[in-house]
Amino acid sequence: MNTCLRTGILLLLVLPVTVWAEGELETALLPADPKVSIGELENGLTYYVRENSEPENRAYLRLVVNAGSSLEEDDQLGLAHMAEHMAFNGTAKYAKSEIVDFLESVGMRFGPEVNAYTSFDETVYMLQVPTDDATKLDRGFDILSQWAFYISFDNNEIDKERGVIVEEWRTGLGAQDRLRKQQYPVLFRDSRYADRLPIGDMDIIRSFEYDAIKRFYSDWYRPEHMAVIAVGDFETSAIIRLIKNYFGKETGAADGPQRITYTVPDHDETLYAVASDPELSYTQVSIYNTDKSRGLFRGSKGRFQ
Repeated sequence: MNTCLRTGILLLLVLPVTVWAEGELETALLPADPKVSIGELENGLTYYVRENSEPENRAYLRLVVNAGSSLEEDDQLGLAHMAEHMAFNGTAKYAKSEIVDFLESVGMRFGPEVNAYTSFDETVYMLQVPTDDATKLDRGFDILSQWAFYISFDNNEIDKERGVIVEEWRTGLGAQDRLRKQQYPVLFRDSRYADRLPIGDMDIIRSFEYDAIKRFYSDWYRPEHMAVIAVGDFETSAIIRLIKNYFGKETGAADGPQRITYTVPDHDETLYAVASDPELSYTQVSIYNTDKSRGLFRGSKGRFQ
């Protein structure tokens, strides 16, 4: 039997920096929803709370940590992501099985990347809890606060999780991974993002010292780098009380490292990459404009079968 492989092509264009006129950036940003209650605790943690009656008797909770793989030191490549995994392997108050049991009891499907994710610049933990059961709602905030401040990082659990991360990396191999390796050096040229992919370095994952991941956690999981988001069928005042109760007692490290916001450097010319792979079954063109004011990308894609 003859097998015909179709080669797909991805064209990536990174256009020169877009310079915003003074004042234009502010008008371009979305205004805050007046129905969202926004506040800051004395320790620097920010909260965003919005009542929403649908779906009935449910609340969506998020713990957002302003730290991701871009903040890793050279001996920590991949440990921002692994710290997120370790949140489900036990805290000071909850053993691993207790966290999983609670998540399943409120209808969450526990699994890789379902309840949390790690990116270059942030780590986000997600829960959905019923609001018609005060005990479970309270437990949801308790678990979020445990993840924020009290992940246990048991050495035995760290060793077990190494293989989980390696397997996650292995399942991500293939055409898309090979294409990213051709495109990212162009997209992130001369920036920290080019060598700080969230999945990390597997040699480091397999062999890092226990202190390396604990150091990342203590350096960056501080209230001034955190926000709690709650949207759901509840009374705002009751939720703010829970946030203050569970998150207001912790203080950040006065001598902790300063959070650096990394950007992608300016360039005058149009950068491009033409990437192909025999397993790709379509052709795609992506165009990105860099934004000087924020060092971010604004892009568009066209896909052709």
